[in-house]
Amino acid sequence: MTGETLKEAGPQGLASALVASGALSSDWLPSFKAVPRELFVPDRIWPGIADGTKQNPVVYRSQDPEAWRRAVYSDIPLTTQWDDGEHEGDGLGTTPSSSNSMPTMVFSMLRDLDVRPGDTVLEVGTGTGWNAGLLAHRQGDANVVTVEYDPNVSRGARSNLDRAGLEPTVIEGDGRSGWAKGAPYSRIIATCSLLEIPAAWLEQTAPGGIIVAPFGTEYGGEQIVRLTVNDDGTSAHGTFTRSSAFMRLRQQRTDRPPFEDYLRGREWPADAARSTTTLAPPDTGGWFEQFVIGAAVPGTFWRAERYDNGAYTLWLYSRDTRSWASADYERDRTEYEVYQSGPRNLWDEVEAAWRWWDDQGRPDFDRFGLTVTPNGHTVWLDHSENPVPVRG
Repeated sequence: MTGETLKEAGPQGLASALVASGALSSDWLPSFKAVPRELFVPDRIWPGIADGTKQNPVVYRSQDPEAWRRAVYSDIPLTTQWDDGEHEGDGLGTTPSSSNSMPTMVFSMLRDLDVRPGDTVLEVGTGTGWNAGLLAHRQGDANVVTVEYDPNVSRGARSNLDRAGLEPTVIEGDGRSGWAKGAPYSRIIATCSLLEIPAAWLEQTAPGGIIVAPFGTEYGGEQIVRLTVNDDGTSAHGTFTRSSAFMRLRQQRTDRPPFEDYLRGREWPADAARSTTTLAPPDTGGWFEQFVIGAAVPGTFWRAERYDNGAYTLWLYSRDTRSWASADYERDRTEYEVYQSGPRNLWDEVEAAWRWWDDQGRPDFDRFGLTVTPNGHTVWLDHSENPVPVRG
């Protein structure tokens, strides 16, 4: 938000900013006013930033109510839990695991959901309960089901919803399974990042119903996808609407084996083949570039080993631990050293994916879409007959 808006630390200032940006539409304004965000934010929070995933130091309502209220009515995410609840103390934890989402994203996704009178909605990822509360106010308590895996988070959301006078059905369970008792749903919305759209969600969506969810790749990057489910509930098809950065669904988090598993007791570079590239490793590291690479190079992840003066090594790994690669970056160079080992030449795959995207004119998310079938997930460009070429 702008500095001027931040001075108006209250719901009207936030509403004005959201309306001006186009995130908050007139049909959602009554719910915004009737379901105050502050009722769904705990005493202790770690305010985030509008453009990124970093968190600021802890703020307590009981100790600094003005700072707490300013954070609540700013257009930023608010971390409310770290490390699945195992983090202790007021410092930053390792990984945020629950939050009250950024209002712009909340209302943009609700606009994508396009609920109509009488629509039933399943939400996966209750969090603090604000999103479920907004839906319950608009659609009616009986038409909204929300599922949360973490028992403590679920209890907190129930308490928040009770305080707001709202009673959607709150289920503690594995969101991948949806909630069959309430099916079929006209709409399903997820507030957690997914590597795969669960088949149960398609089965529990009415023919022609909509699923809105953050969809990411193992390599990185994430976009909001809006899918329409076919008549028999076995497939869905739709386009991406915007970039996002949600916390991953816990059951879809992926393990990251240590580098020692790849060297298998040998000294680096072991049997790796040396080559060079003119593609600078930083060019592959943008949020959307990671998404495109991840769609094209499955079963692969990366990390960066950083040195002085901006130099670093980009490490690439296959999930099966059979292949790895490294690309060394130094400023003011036009050629970079690459090592690759294993049955897959991972740097070559990443570079080919990037160059395909570059050859297409570097299209953004609004030209990409997703098809989900029993055989898997396919990311495509412009139309479903033009899938992103898969490497490896």
